[in-house]
Amino acid sequence: MKKWIASVITAFMLSVTMTPVIQAAEKEDKGLATGAKSAILIEKDTGTLIYDKNAHEKLPPASMTKLMTMLLIMEEMDKGNLKKSDMVSVSEKAASMGGSQIFLEAGEEMSANDMLKGIAMASGNDASVAMAEHISGSEDAFVERMNEKLKELKLKNSSFKNTTGLPAEGHYSTAYDMAMIAKELLKYEDITKYTSVYEDYLRKGQKNEFWLVNTNKLVKFYKGVDGLKTGFTSEAKYCLTATAEKNGMRVISVVMGAKTTKDRNSMVTELLNHGFGQYETNKLFNRGDKITELKMFKSDKGKADVVVSQSVSTLHKKNGKKEKFKVEKKLKENLDLPLKKGDKVGTLIIKSGDKTVSTADLVMKEDLEPASYFQLLKRTLQKVAKID
Repeated sequence: MKKWIASVITAFMLSVTMTPVIQAAEKEDKGLATGAKSAILIEKDTGTLIYDKNAHEKLPPASMTKLMTMLLIMEEMDKGNLKKSDMVSVSEKAASMGGSQIFLEAGEEMSANDMLKGIAMASGNDASVAMAEHISGSEDAFVERMNEKLKELKLKNSSFKNTTGLPAEGHYSTAYDMAMIAKELLKYEDITKYTSVYEDYLRKGQKNEFWLVNTNKLVKFYKGVDGLKTGFTSEAKYCLTATAEKNGMRVISVVMGAKTTKDRNSMVTELLNHGFGQYETNKLFNRGDKITELKMFKSDKGKADVVVSQSVSTLHKKNGKKEKFKVEKKLKENLDLPLKKGDKVGTLIIKSGDKTVSTADLVMKEDLEPASYFQLLKRTLQKVAKID
């Protein structure tokens, strides 16, 4: 276990107009999502629950499962292991998937960029399996990674058996878990470039051109909505994980088990209106903002920037009073080289008094490799020269 160094805590005070953070979700006294089996509304940066109805009830998530599929795809792209231009081959299994699809043919090749379009907009089961096989070798191996990611996110009420959300015994999730997966996915801001598009084309100009229409109609009919994923099976009924941004505040809403698409969209709209009508945020940091430097004498570069892994805000009710927030950063000690871009090396902590409001990982902006013998010799001589 790596220890935390108390001596590397740096804090500063922020005086802004806001009230203390909401500590617990509002219950069903607002009359929201009355026709859903479960529902939730959270603010994205802090993860604060604004509204909760049976949010931890295990239910079939249908194609909202693809939030996790897309999360692993975006992680691979962010790490540089997958490029948008990479061509993905379609297997017999992928081509044979039923339900929502983009009608891939066995042996066909399509770019990862277009595959992601097909998943995000048209909920393509065939594209989901093709991408899983391309990344992990098989859908089963990819599903193992999906479940490992659940453990990493500390989500204990979900279990995935496939990448698509097609009915399977033991395949379930909750409104809360879906919201947390969506929160993680939204760290990769490029995802909304796919999920916000209402219509597009695959194989443009070819005989098998395919018209994509977003299954999430709110991206067209609710200003600010730019994602994320719908779902439907006869067992799950109508489900939707939606996200919207207004005036710098982003919220995530999940509705599960609605009777009709109209009901589902209406309930999500009510939840979004409630969030934007009652609350606002104060942005402290954007994803990738430099927080500090990590100096390591034995590294090739000597030092590297440490950045925040996600946007950081504070949440408060509108027309609140002034509140002071303290920002602390803690870096780990005894870090070993090499360190790779994206490796966690500390935590950013936002506090109101002694109470933690939110946290965010501090990560490496770039790689740090062990220094060569000659680099260390030169650096040592320079240090001695300065002392003299």
